[in-house]
Amino acid sequence: MERDDVLGNLVSELRRGTVVLGVLASLGKPAYGYSLIERLSGAGLSVEANTLYPLLRRLEGQGLLTSSWDTTGAKPRKYYALTDFGGEVLRELTRQWYATQHNLTNILGGN
Repeated sequence: MERDDVLGNLVSELRRGTVVLGVLASLGKPAYGYSLIERLSGAGLSVEANTLYPLLRRLEGQGLLTSSWDTTGAKPRKYYALTDFGGEVLRELTRQWYATQHNLTNILGGN
């Protein structure tokens, strides 16, 4: 396998979990898919629509999100919101994120 392929695969693995955390953290208030893409991208975490929409469906299937259609505008939009369970999971993932960040900083020689 080529160096770039190996590195690309490892970066994809690393990003996969961070995208889930980023999506959950971005749903403090209900949002529709494209607005999530913009919000995440604006925060430096770019995600493609073909990654986001299946992820939203999976998170909804796991009970972390609910969705509802807003048909009052010219274009119907599906809004996603955190469930109470989703909020619990977000808090625990955030705690785990900071613990992992602290541990890796120590391993990598940071202070």
